[in-house]
Amino acid sequence: MAAYAALVSVLTIIDQIQNHPRLSISFDMNQLESLGEKVGFLLDFVENDTHGVVSNQVEVLESQIASAAYAAEDVIESHVVDQIQLGRKKVVNNIMTRVAKIMHRMRLKKFINEDEIATGSIPMLELQKVMEDMDSIKKKVLELKDEIGSNNDMQLTSTTSSTPLITTNKNTMVGFDEQLLQLLDKLTGQRSNRQIIPIVGMGGIGKTTLAKIACEHSLIVHHFDIRTWVTVSQNYNVRELFVQLLSWPSKPDSELYRETEEQLGEKLHKKLWVRRYLIVVDDIWSLAAWDRINILFPDNNNGSRIVVTTRISDVAFHFDSSFIKLNFLDEDKSWKLFCEKAFGQVGCPSELEDLRKEIVKKCKGLPLAISVIGGLLGRSHMRQEYWKDIAKDIPSILNSGENMNCSSILSLSYTYLPPHLKPCFLYMGIFPEDEEIRVSQLIKLWVAEGFISSNKSQSLEEIARGYLNDLIGRNLILKHMLGSNGRIKICKIHDLLRDLCLEVAQKEEFICVMEEKPRGTERGRRIVFSEKILHATYESRVLHTLQLGSLTRTWVTSIDGRLSNNRLLRVMSCNNGHKKEYLRRHIVDQVNMRYLAYNDESKILFACVKLPSSIAALWNLQTIIISGKIKVPLQIWEMRQLRHLDIFSLFLPVPPRSCDKQHDEIVLQNLQTLKKVVNFVWSEEACKRVPNVRKLNIYADSSNDYSLYNVSHLHKLESLQCLLLGQDNMLQKLTFPCSLKKLSLSYGNSLWEDLTVIGSLPCLEVLKLSMNSVKGTMWNPVEGDFRRLKFLSIYWCGLVYWNAGSSHFPVLEKLVLELMLELDEIPVEIGEIPTLEFIHVTRCTESAAVSAMKIAEEQEDACNEGLQVRVVIDGKDELESFQEKMKQSEDDDISFTRYNFQVTIF
Repeated sequence: MAAYAALVSVLTIIDQIQNHPRLSISFDMNQLESLGEKVGFLLDFVENDTHGVVSNQVEVLESQIASAAYAAEDVIESHVVDQIQLGRKKVVNNIMTRVAKIMHRMRLKKFINEDEIATGSIPMLELQKVMEDMDSIKKKVLELKDEIGSNNDMQLTSTTSSTPLITTNKNTMVGFDEQLLQLLDKLTGQRSNRQIIPIVGMGGIGKTTLAKIACEHSLIVHHFDIRTWVTVSQNYNVRELFVQLLSWPSKPDSELYRETEEQLGEKLHKKLWVRRYLIVVDDIWSLAAWDRINILFPDNNNGSRIVVTTRISDVAFHFDSSFIKLNFLDEDKSWKLFCEKAFGQVGCPSELEDLRKEIVKKCKGLPLAISVIGGLLGRSHMRQEYWKDIAKDIPSILNSGENMNCSSILSLSYTYLPPHLKPCFLYMGIFPEDEEIRVSQLIKLWVAEGFISSNKSQSLEEIARGYLNDLIGRNLILKHMLGSNGRIKICKIHDLLRDLCLEVAQKEEFICVMEEKPRGTERGRRIVFSEKILHATYESRVLHTLQLGSLTRTWVTSIDGRLSNNRLLRVMSCNNGHKKEYLRRHIVDQVNMRYLAYNDESKILFACVKLPSSIAALWNLQTIIISGKIKVPLQIWEMRQLRHLDIFSLFLPVPPRSCDKQHDEIVLQNLQTLKKVVNFVWSEEACKRVPNVRKLNIYADSSNDYSLYNVSHLHKLESLQCLLLGQDNMLQKLTFPCSLKKLSLSYGNSLWEDLTVIGSLPCLEVLKLSMNSVKGTMWNPVEGDFRRLKFLSIYWCGLVYWNAGSSHFPVLEKLVLELMLELDEIPVEIGEIPTLEFIHVTRCTESAAVSAMKIAEEQEDACNEGLQVRVVIDGKDELESFQEKMKQSEDDDISFTRYNFQVTIF
């Protein structure tokens, strides 16, 4: 909710001012402390005393609280910005004009002069008015608390991030077993001509889930040479659809964005030609979209299939009159799905039996509503009173008649969220429909926005990840892709839930998403522009409107950074490349900036940009993300609020010596991410300056060792990536901290026997060896090494003989081999590792592919159904040769019908 987010933000700002190591601003600290106490009282009310009550009185109070908190933010941050800019000798008249505008807005009329600005007396008067408003609100809060009492039975139950997620691992779809079998039968049927299989149903009914489960079914994985997926939605871009089809399920290669629509279409057609393919065209709304892509899907008369999901029956009928229709679940199936989401493997407590029947009945068979309500209740403490409140509220928000307004019932999931999760959920509305959202980016944004309340035992990022897991557990955010470390890397949000975010966010003036025309930006604190309004017709209008939005804190757009009047801006995310002039000059005008991202990887700036020394004036800058070459000034070592430097090529200056008393205490305690640092000498002095860095990417292009052995002094380091050109025997020069969990090495020409240095690391879970990082033909791992390694990837190394067994990698879960052009075979004993789930062999030797096939066979014969083996062959001729080799194998039982094995063409 807006009130909670604004209150937490004010407390964060006060704390930052009081504890900032180098900010010298004239504030009455006693007054700030008094303000903090008032904000803390209101925050306690919002968090704990509303008891989940939904009433006009509570909504009005929360709106007033949000307005007062926003006013406090504006006064405090305006004063900070004014004094910083005054210190940089900005024109006094400009400052007076800005302050006068603020005073006018706060209904204060008083003659001002330059001395008053410098001493901070005017903001104190404004702050006093804000505090008086908060006192008035506090009085209303106390009156309300007297009315609703302190009935603990009504208290809204919430959970912490440590609550375990209720999940199921079955590759099934509750309630639609018949439809799944029908779809599988259509996909693998005898008809050789290309078939289009429509799935139709309302939003939230389960169309995408059904298609996904079928697409990932072992029978389908084996049956098709190629599987790919594209999400169309109402607003689509044909070029982007081609990129999706060419890259799924991986992240798109930046090279694809440099190709024209015609080139992409030709590449897609060539990829599908002669192969048996399965394409899922998800969420299509019109035949016009289909006509733009259908021409590129060849009919090879080999059993290719296209699954189309749509909400519109006429669209489905156009493809096939016998489409698969998903209807609402009946009572029994609804109950089964509800139990899976709410209770997992645990049965329903007897005291909740009657309530669960009432709740399930009121969800009227919509799978999405059942999943969300089930997730909501599954995260509660199973108390009757709480369940009664939910059951009572469901009918009040349903539309009259037979139909149900899904967005209304889903709004319950927002109403009953704990207050700390509400702003994080609403913030999902800033992302475009069907966007694949990087979790690392999302967490950085939540932190920069001030949504995360700190504690002493966790970093802000760790707390934010806990919030994310909680929202996923409530089925409000979808887990889309895991990283090599098993953590969630990419998430998504269902479009119905995104609509809910936008509806609530705009009502609370929390976010303004401008999709068709500029509106409301003068009051918008967070403004998002969708690409479709950024044509030439609208751009000048948008820019003019933005100049009026002087209180804007967040700007997400594809326009460059022309923000002269947005001096209170905290978050700017631009996805349309970056302007060198903005980075060199104008960025220093945004002294309130916390998060700056120019993160379009398809438009990397290769000319090096030198940031000005005055960037140190950005007193609260936390995150810089730039897809370009950036040289930062010496003053970067003074910016102690920095948390993440994520730059394509970062040229970092040598830090000042500690013997210089002026710099003796300068340590970047908050810095966690530092990448990609180019040709930097890692002296002991440098390591002392970044003691808490967790993720580090190092790049070197000469034979200089850059004192890399000192990296071992980074005792909080968890992820290290090294790309070292011109190096030999790299591992003899490197030492690693015991905290390391993930290590990626490229080039460096180490020896296989030197890997014991890595194998002895006690926490290492992920190891990626790439592009001649290791030289030699034989690897004999030492028993006792790699005790915790879960993910091993080897790419383009000259290994021939690999002698390893289950005892060398006792908990390995995933093995990925790519372009191993000399590898004789994969040790068959690798398949005996009890935890192994996945072997992926891409464009390696034929003998390595055959050995992978034999491992799959042996493990299936041993009833190990958990292991999946995937082999990607370089071309059609190579595939035929591989198949012939298998036929000539001494083991006549080997066949291509095993469900734990798949072979495809690259």
